Amino acid sequence: MIDNLRSKLVLSEADLHDFARGAAFLGTGGGGDPYLGRLLCQAALQEYGHPQIVGLDQLPDDAMVAFVAMLGAPTVLLEKGVSGLDVDLALQRLQERLGRPVDALMSAEIGGLNSTLPIVAAARAGLPLVDADGMGRAFPELQMVVMNFEGVSSTPFVMVDEHLNSIIVDTHSAVRTEQFVRLAAMQMGLSCVVAGYPLTVDRARTATIPNTMTEALRLGRAIAAGRSSGRPSEALIEALSSSSVYGYALEVFEGKIADLRRTTEGGFNVGYATLESSRGSSRTLEIIFQNENLVARENGELRAIVPDLITVVDQENAEPIPTESLRYGQRVKVIAAAAPAPLTTPRALEFIHPRCFGLDEEYIPLEELARRAQASRDSTE
Repeated sequence: MIDNLRSKLVLSEADLHDFARGAAFLGTGGGGDPYLGRLLCQAALQEYGHPQIVGLDQLPDDAMVAFVAMLGAPTVLLEKGVSGLDVDLALQRLQERLGRPVDALMSAEIGGLNSTLPIVAAARAGLPLVDADGMGRAFPELQMVVMNFEGVSSTPFVMVDEHLNSIIVDTHSAVRTEQFVRLAAMQMGLSCVVAGYPLTVDRARTATIPNTMTEALRLGRAIAAGRSSGRPSEALIEALSSSSVYGYALEVFEGKIADLRRTTEGGFNVGYATLESSRGSSRTLEIIFQNENLVARENGELRAIVPDLITVVDQENAEPIPTESLRYGQRVKVIAAAAPAPLTTPRALEFIHPRCFGLDEEYIPLEELARRAQASRDSTE
């Protein structure tokens, strides 16, 4: 137990609404349902109290950190949720395998349910929670984290299902961990609690994306403030553009969902949505997703692509919409934001390049795509 810590961030019950909303945006359509996550979080905080949320600079170098998350298909996670006992068991089994206690917890991804589940786990375990995560957004696979890019082992990796059956995976690579875990998750009903990527704080300082819990709260508050002034999407874009983690954002498209295909394949929620412009033109936008939104093309032209963030929000109130909640006829906006810098290095792109998702396209940063689109519009005027 680490003594004499002071929380850098305190989440009141009112804050949880804003935090979950901001994290849902950063989830880019995935990460699990934020509403369910908020309810689980509220219940845990009422029963166990608030965990301390701290920066990595507040912890000793040799303190052990690990993530706790839910893994599976978002449509199934929404139905099953967690009991709390599965969260406890995942942490217990990880500590048993490590032969030492875990001193603090963190998020694997600052998106949707997986941004709030670590709060639940930390509250139940009486552990501090680190204001950082492994992605700065959500991704569908376990090798797509900064810890892996920086050479941190993904294992031992613990999986616990709703019946408290558990598995510990040990592999030599994060890609192999993903392959084994995905197969096991299908046997576990595509809904399980996991714990993994144990690392010391000294390693975590260069192998995570810091301050993302703070960013999620800031973005959620920006949306709420924007609603009061009648411009929630604009407020969100301004908050993203002024962020030290993201730094650039724009509205890609506004319209209604005219076509939608969504299915569960290989343990993922996959499909596409086609949007028709609500501004009286023949413009259409296609979004392809694998749990998270991966690419947006307007009339066949690339507008945004992974690892940059692409999120569908409600046209009126900028509420982020997970891929499993998309519906025909919804009137929406598509907002894109630049990926955090650690996701755009050559090493990172070995694991999160568009080709890693089966997309036959190069990664072109969002800001460059915006410049090209503006140049094209200027040339036709």
